[in-house]
Amino acid sequence: MAYAIRTPRLLLRCWSPEDAPRRRALIDSSDAHLRPYIPWMRDEPLSLSETAQRLREYRADFDLDQTWRYAVLHEDTLVGDVGLFPRVGIGALEVGYLLGVGHTGQGFATEAVSAMLRIAFEVAGVDRVEIRCDPGNEASVRMAKRLGFKHEACLPRRYRDEHENFVDLDLWSLFASNYPTTVASTSAVYATDCMGMPLLGSTDNLTA
Repeated sequence: MAYAIRTPRLLLRCWSPEDAPRRRALIDSSDAHLRPYIPWMRDEPLSLSETAQRLREYRADFDLDQTWRYAVLHEDTLVGDVGLFPRVGIGALEVGYLLGVGHTGQGFATEAVSAMLRIAFEVAGVDRVEIRCDPGNEASVRMAKRLGFKHEACLPRRYRDEHENFVDLDLWSLFASNYPTTVASTSAVYATDCMGMPLLGSTDNLTA
């Protein structure tokens, strides 16, 4: 799997425990923005040491090819988190993301998720990628449509919100057969493995 991915404006790389202070600041400043839509926000706020431990777990899962979560940086500023998760069945991955409250509305989510789609279909070789989001998360719904995902279903009572109420999830899917027609398939990326060797794309097309 790709350990580092560059796009015209972003660097996506593995999380490290040393990122704990910056992640803590991002989550704390965006609590009200994230809490309605991110299930694990029910566990927040974590302490700095707990955050570092969580990042160690992220990296361990990454190295074991279990889940792949990336810090999203713009000009060395941490702006969010994006990842691929094999929890939606054989031959499929779920893509998830978050952006800090001060970094929305700039196309960063679309750019990061487009990179994840290239990795999922062209490196991992999956048949399907899913997005699962709150039906009220209008930004995620717009992005799913923009990237060519099709709405498959509304899944009733699939997670608990910040008030411990069960809420629905929208299921959006993109299949490998449709991927070549999407804007993500031609997005500029340069991905490298754990040794820095090229996996996908080129640096030639990364001019923002």
